This record gives sequence, C-alpha cells and structure tokens, in this order.
Amino acid sequence: MFCYLFDYLSSLDIPGMGVFKYISFRSSLAFISSLLIATIIGRKIIDFLQKKQVGETIRDLDLAGQMAKKGTPTMGGIIIIISILIPVLCFAKLNNVYILLMIITTLWLGGMGFLDDYIKVFKKDKEGLKGRYKIIGQVCIGLLVGLTLYINDDVVIRENITSERHNKEVVHYSSVSEKSTETTIPFVKGNNFDYADLFSWAGEYTQILGWIFFVLVVVFVLTAVSNGANLTDGLDGLSTGVSAIIGITLGILAYLSGHIEFASYLNIMYIPNSEELVIFICAFVGALIGFLWYNAYPAQVFMGDTGSLMIGGVIAVISIIIRKELLLPILCGVFFVESVSVIIQTTYFKYTKKKYGEGRRVFLMAPLHHHYQKKNIPESKIVARFWIVSILLAVLTIVTLKIR
Repeated sequence: MFCYLFDYLSSLDIPGMGVFKYISFRSSLAFISSLLIATIIGRKIIDFLQKKQVGETIRDLDLAGQMAKKGTPTMGGIIIIISILIPVLCFAKLNNVYILLMIITTLWLGGMGFLDDYIKVFKKDKEGLKGRYKIIGQVCIGLLVGLTLYINDDVVIRENITSERHNKEVVHYSSVSEKSTETTIPFVKGNNFDYADLFSWAGEYTQILGWIFFVLVVVFVLTAVSNGANLTDGLDGLSTGVSAIIGITLGILAYLSGHIEFASYLNIMYIPNSEELVIFICAFVGALIGFLWYNAYPAQVFMGDTGSLMIGGVIAVISIIIRKELLLPILCGVFFVESVSVIIQTTYFKYTKKKYGEGRRVFLMAPLHHHYQKKNIPESKIVARFWIVSILLAVLTIVTLKIR
C-alpha cells in the first residue's frame, strides 16, 4: 500500500521517496512493524482471551508441568496472523501473485485453525474440527496454490545452466523466462530436477503430466508440513522458535532466488519477482519472534491450531514458490521427525494389539517432544535443544546446495 504512495511521491522528484523501491528497506520495515505489533497487541489479545475464558484443555496431566498450563489462553495464533498481514498490506506490492497467494494461504489455514479451536473451546468438543475436514481444507488450498502456479503467466523461472571455462564452473541463465515444472534438488550438479522428466515416455503429454504431478506435490507438501507444524506445537515456544528459524532460512533462499547474481553463486534457478516474498517472510519471522515474547516458557498464551496449521502451510507454500520443496525434509527436519514419531507409534501400537492382544509403544509418548518429557527432561531444555537442531538443519540445507 505505502509502496504505491511512495512511488507516486518519487515520480514527483521528492527527495528520499525512492528508498521504498528497495526490498531491503521494505523488508526491514515489515520485520520491525510485525515485531512491534505482536508485542503490543499481544498483551491486549491475551487479556481478552482470559476474560472470555478461552483456556487450554490439558489431556495428559501425567506430563511434568502440564497441570500448570491448564487454563492458559489459546487461539493466540490470531496475534501472529494480524502481525503478518498488517505489515504485508502496508509494505508489499499487492499485485504480485506470490504475495497474493501468501495472504490467501494465511487467511485460509488461519481460519480453518480458528474453527478447530472454536469447536474445542466453545463447543467443549476435545476433538475439534474432524480430521477429514482439515485434510479437505488443506487439499483445497493446495489445489488453489498449485493451479495458480500452473495457470498464472507471471509464474516463470530462468533456468541456471552450468558450463566449464578454464577448468572453472561458470553459471549463466537462459535469456528468456519460461513456465517450468523444474525444482531445486540437492547433491546434484546443476541443482535442478524437472518433474516432467518422470513422464518422458508420454511424448506430447509429458509437460501436462508434469504439471499435474507438480500440483499433486504441492497438495502433499502443504498438507504434510501444515500437520507437522501442528504436531510440533506441544511445548512452550517449541513450534514458534523452530518456525522462525525455518522462516529466516527461507527468507535467505527467497532473496537469493530473486537476484540473478546471487542465485548464480548457489547455482540455483532465478525466479523473477520472488524477491517480493522477502517482505512477507520478514513479517512472518517478526510476528513469530514477537509472539515468542509471550509464548516462551512459561507460556502466557498458546497459538492453538489457529497458528500452527497456518504456520506450516505458509512455510510449505513459500518453499514451493521458490522451488525448494525438496529441501524441506532437511530444513523442516524437526517437523518431519515429530510426524514420523506419531506414525511409528500409532502403526506399531495397532500392529502389536492385533498380534498380541495388547498394544505396545516404541516411544514413551508421541509426538517425540513428549517422549523426552516423560523422561523428566525439563521442558525449557527440550525446547532449546530442538532449536539448536533446527539451526543446524538450516545451515545444512544451504550447504547441501554447494555439495555436488
């Protein structure tokens, strides 16, 4: 919004107005604004939620420290959503297809999570929104994102091409931008993988099958990461801190992907107009850090599904737009392990119950962070260690692009 005003003022040759053209300046404003908004309105929203008795219901009181959390306000994801959207609307270019997709994703998944929390808190139904309806909602937004990336003419890339010159690797880019089903893959020379190559046997239908598969990948990635973030949200500050680290990493990758000179250093494809995503990502990270002011141990508010479903979906869509979704098993390793621990626990319990008549467990409790709680490791220490692991995974994610 403001960028259009300042563009106009700049056209009138008013000194200093041209600074709004710089992504770095607008991103800094977005980060600072979201951080301040989250900390300022956070207290007011927490007081409001307490007044309305919007408290967390604790299921397992055997876990250390869980009794103290009973009644802590939930649905705090509202703080994160507001803190993201206001700076984005103020400082981003709203005619950018990527920004529009991020706003829609935030509102869609945030609204779905809000409905889930509303049913739990006000309808006193501990199960919340039925699982199948959550999946349907995630699939729908996944289809919307995937089809938009397929149909919209502004969604293009310029492929990175590697050549040898005087025994030195040189990266240059195709002269024209084109629609493509290519994505970034680590450990491979050129760092590119084309989904359409999976259907090279299909002749003239290769590209269309490649795009269909791409859309299905979008749906799967969005659903998986959204649910992974949801499962990770179980300890004070855990999901918030891990997501902020992931967001910073994606911000770096988005910035590099949107600048052809920087993209060539990592030998990744150049994605025109993706640099505008950095503004959204800075608002996203600022909102998470601001929310962490109240969500750090001992938490004064929980984000609930209002925040966790949205956070995972936002991370997934950003990674898909900048064609880094195949890096998510590394970057979102904490989400991945938490999800896998639940799958292993559930599968093994059902298998042993059927075979032996009594269900057995691999972990003391799932998701994995509760396993460590059961081992009487202090909650704050578990969270700090998961943050450290996330930092290591973030560094590894970027390093993998140089290992070929």
